[in-house]
Amino acid sequence: MHVVQDLIGQYGYIALYVLLALGIVGIPVPDELLLTFIGYLASIGMFYYPAAVAVSLMGAMTGMVVSYWVGRSVGKPALRKYGKWIKLTPKRLGTAERWFDRYGPWTVSFGYFIPGIRHLTCYLSGVSGMSQRKYLLFAGVGALVWCLFFITLGYFVGYHFDFA
Repeated sequence: MHVVQDLIGQYGYIALYVLLALGIVGIPVPDELLLTFIGYLASIGMFYYPAAVAVSLMGAMTGMVVSYWVGRSVGKPALRKYGKWIKLTPKRLGTAERWFDRYGPWTVSFGYFIPGIRHLTCYLSGVSGMSQRKYLLFAGVGALVWCLFFITLGYFVGYHFDFA
C-alpha cells in the first residue's frame, strides 16, 4: 500500500485512474483500500470529492472495457484449447455460458463488491458474447455504486476521525 500512497501523493488523479484501470484488469492493486484512501484524502481537502469519483469511475470503466475485449477476442478460443487443464470441459463451458446469459448482467453489477469476482465477470462478459451496450450499462452502474460507496466511506471516516 505504501507504493500506492506514494504514487497517489506524487501523481494524484492520474495515478488514481491508472491504478484502478490496472486493478480491474487483474493487476494486484488494493482497489477498495485505494478508493477508501482517496475518500479520506478528499475529506482533508487533498482531492476534490466529485473529481475523485469521476476519475475513479473512468479508471474502473477503462479496465472493464479492456477486460471485456480481451475476453471477447481471445477468451473463448483459449478456453476451448486450454480449458481441460482447469477442468473446464466443453460441456461445463456450455453450462457456464447459459448461467452467465441468465445472471451475467447482475453479476457484473454486484460483482464489484466481491474481490476476484469483479475481475472475472469482465472477462466472462466478453467470452459469453454479452452485447457491449448491455455490458457497459450494467458494469457502469456497478462501478458507479462501488466507487461512490468506498470513496464516501473513506470521506466520512476521514472527516469524523483525526488520524494525526
